[in-house]
Amino acid sequence: MELFPPSSSDAAFESFERESESATPGDGDADGLRSNPRYRVHAFHSEILPDDRAVSVYLPPQYEEQEERRFPVFYLHDGQNLFDGHTSYIAGRTWNAHTTADRLTLEGEMEPVILVGVANTGLRRMAEYTPTRDFKMGGGEGAKYGRLLIEELKPMIDGLYRTMPGAGGTALGGSSLGGLISLYLGFERPDVFGRLAVMSPSLWWDHRSIFGLVERREPRPELKIWLDIGTAEGGRHVRDAETLEKMLIRRGWRSEVDLAFVEAEGAVHDESAWSARFGDVLRFLFPAN
Repeated sequence: MELFPPSSSDAAFESFERESESATPGDGDADGLRSNPRYRVHAFHSEILPDDRAVSVYLPPQYEEQEERRFPVFYLHDGQNLFDGHTSYIAGRTWNAHTTADRLTLEGEMEPVILVGVANTGLRRMAEYTPTRDFKMGGGEGAKYGRLLIEELKPMIDGLYRTMPGAGGTALGGSSLGGLISLYLGFERPDVFGRLAVMSPSLWWDHRSIFGLVERREPRPELKIWLDIGTAEGGRHVRDAETLEKMLIRRGWRSEVDLAFVEAEGAVHDESAWSARFGDVLRFLFPAN
């Protein structure tokens, strides 16, 4: 039984999770993106989880200009929604992650970073992005998905590109269930992921079991965390995010130092809302040196 009865906004929030599972990416280019030499798409095969998936890499402007330099990496879930409007869940609606990162980098508002988008696999999205098995909804393959990222994908990216491979140079982020799995993996493996973007997280999953992990993890992980929620996403989801913020502060995180919490006024649960906040995410997690 849910702790709060769902409102119409709450129902839409959870409907997004179910519908996203069956999203099928399309084909095509978007404004010459795929002809951009700093944009690469790799076919990725895992031995840990079934289904091949696309991995999109977007390099900062300095990557080719400063050949001796290494760069932090920001791994992002639901990768088909980040850059290319022809592959996004809703055609034409993306996070505009590459254009935002380029603008902030060139304006000196953030450290140059390599963006890595890991596409979801459609029907298996819910299973892979959930850390525990819910009695009614299933799921619970988040630990295996974490192994895929840590044991298979990260070594590939570190081998192909000039990365900063330590935890301090490795961020993980996503929205909705992607926010949930980012929070889980950050607390499970802070030795790998040192910065987290937890956007509109599905904290409701499995009766809010993620709160137990956050509360009990010892020693307190050294993590820099961005946490947000839109005020139009539903009252109980806003309250859940506020509860998480208070829990983190109680455990020692410091507001605007290693924790940022944003309640975006009027923002709903969709790509446009996350795109609008992504610049602030980048400024906080990767501040200019």
